[in-house]
Amino acid sequence: MDGYRNGVSAGSLTADWIKSEMSSANGQCVELASLPGGKVAMRNSTDPDGPALIFEATEMAAFLDGARKGEFDTL
Repeated sequence: MDGYRNGVSAGSLTADWIKSEMSSANGQCVELASLPGGKVAMRNSTDPDGPALIFEATEMAAFLDGARKGEFDTL
C-alpha cells in the first residue's frame, strides 16, 4: 500500500504541483502533481491544503483522452 487515498490533505503531499498556463489571472484552477508509483494528484488551487483526488496513471490518461476528444464539452 502506498498510503495515498482520495481526500488526503493536498498540503501533506510532498509534490511539485503544476497549473495550466491557461489558468485565469485570479488563480482559480486545478493543479496536478505526479506521485510515486505513477499516481497523479489533483487539488483546487484556491485551497492548496484541502483534499486531493488521487488517480492511477491509466485513469488520468483516459480522462485526458476524453477531454481532448471533446467528450466533456457539454458539461
